[in-house]
Amino acid sequence: EVEILDARTRDKLCFLDKVEPQATVADIKNLFSKAHPQWYPARQSLRLDPKGRSLKDEDVLQSLPVGTTATLYFRDLGAQISWVTVFLTEYAGPLLIYLLFYFRVPFLYGPRYDFTASRHRVVHLACCCHSFHYVKRLLETLFVHRFSHGTMPLRNIFKNCTYYWGFAAWMAYYINHPLYTPPAYGDEQVKLALAVFLVGSKTRKIPYPTRNPFTWLFLLVSCPNYTYEVGSWIGFTIMTQCLPVALFSLVGFVQMAIWAQGKHRSYLREFRDYPPLRSPIVPFLL
Repeated sequence: EVEILDARTRDKLCFLDKVEPQATVADIKNLFSKAHPQWYPARQSLRLDPKGRSLKDEDVLQSLPVGTTATLYFRDLGAQISWVTVFLTEYAGPLLIYLLFYFRVPFLYGPRYDFTASRHRVVHLACCCHSFHYVKRLLETLFVHRFSHGTMPLRNIFKNCTYYWGFAAWMAYYINHPLYTPPAYGDEQVKLALAVFLVGSKTRKIPYPTRNPFTWLFLLVSCPNYTYEVGSWIGFTIMTQCLPVALFSLVGFVQMAIWAQGKHRSYLREFRDYPPLRSPIVPFLL
């Protein structure tokens, strides 16, 4: 038997009779949603304590510290959206927004510049790099990545899109502006930056170090995919010599450093022989 109470009010929401001991939390969520269709499984957070952690879908009822009648507490996570949809929306926006500025569609820079092209080669190269980056991300979302959590709160997509789309418009406006000034050190700076960008874009998922030199970073950091991501944006910053790109790189680095530190701590707790000298994202520093 499973009793489900509201985590805030302690009101009884549902009583499930004859639940098999081998039933998982996912099974209980499905049964609960039949009684309350407005709370589909992805919206549900079930926990043993009103203020405790959410139980995992794969947790088995008989393995939980409960008696003959299990009391679970329910919290509504709100409307949910799939991670695939989130990433496709986040990444398609910057790709299209940047191209609007690159082609200088009307109402961006004035009538005299409508659909004109920049005379600077670095502007065209930057467009290729930016488009490559987000096309690659879109393809990885569709065909490569697997998500441990199937959904996220719908409200978060507005925050995420504001970040990605807003920065894309800001950097694209200046890089493609008719008065844009190319890098101070000319082609040498652009070539160096392109090399850094390509190295950063080379590898995203590195399961373990091999003879491939692009995987050696895994020996030094716990989240090399974040390190390479930051590296690619540093390269793009050097290439364009544009302040909005530098700020986007900085904000992205701070956020990825927070994620990397969280994963690093999890690895240290989970694996007793985890290399003690390995850093979260920056070798030997952070």
